[in-house]
Amino acid sequence: MKRLQRQITALTLGACLLTSSVHGISLTLDNAPLDIGATPVYNNTTYVSLRLLTEKLCPDAQVSWENGRATVLQNGTTLTATPGESVLVLDGKEITLDLPVRLENDRTLVPIRPLAAVLDLDVNWNSSTEVVSLTARKTSPPVTSPKPSSSPTKPTATDSEPATESPSYSQEDLYWLSRIISAESQGESWEGKIAVGNVVMNRVLSSDFPDTIYGVIFDDRWGGQFEPVRNGTIYNDPTAESVDAAIACLEGANTVGESLYFLAPDLTSNHWTMENRTYITTIGVHWFYK
Repeated sequence: MKRLQRQITALTLGACLLTSSVHGISLTLDNAPLDIGATPVYNNTTYVSLRLLTEKLCPDAQVSWENGRATVLQNGTTLTATPGESVLVLDGKEITLDLPVRLENDRTLVPIRPLAAVLDLDVNWNSSTEVVSLTARKTSPPVTSPKPSSSPTKPTATDSEPATESPSYSQEDLYWLSRIISAESQGESWEGKIAVGNVVMNRVLSSDFPDTIYGVIFDDRWGGQFEPVRNGTIYNDPTAESVDAAIACLEGANTVGESLYFLAPDLTSNHWTMENRTYITTIGVHWFYK
């Protein structure tokens, strides 16, 4: 990602993850204190002023309010936030939020966590010190990869867009993991998307399943493991949030521990997993088991 895009994304990312100074929570950027004023919390989600964070991290950016939305401009990159909507728009691409953008006291407040991967910043919360730490990533993996042209054959070297720097995972892994997350997690929260990716990653590590992400997704035992493979939606372009979730999973994010299975009991008549596996947790419509 270009440096200018990274700065704008960093603004937004910070805008989503911070927690309220009213609660004694502080923020750091690359281990240095970052003071952007009060950061209110709503429904256990931290909000931050888009303008204040933008001006702090990127002084040359232009922040404006027009037609009921806030806009950040910097060297051709555009970010917009509309109060009441549960999306941010970065250069025309929607980034889904768990909670909507808010407008209070003439401040546009934005939630943070769903944006962390897109903004090239890693996020860490230390509950003992009540500090939220933001750190710039060393790599900048691409957000999208080309859509496959036909059947479930692995992409060749020309099918994947090379990264400018070498991440710790392959572009093939990101390519398929983002698609299974997107296809299985429509309408699910950020935690739910991470959870679906975790199941795939856990299966790769298990001796009971294939040892690659591609192999796990296209495992055809018992009629296939994933409905999107059977109905073809695995080939749909993934949402931006699903790509972000895939990156987060590949970099170690986990919300369901060692879970190897998930299902939506209300959407299937096959409850074998519920009857034969150990229950772990429920996130959204999905129940997770190991």
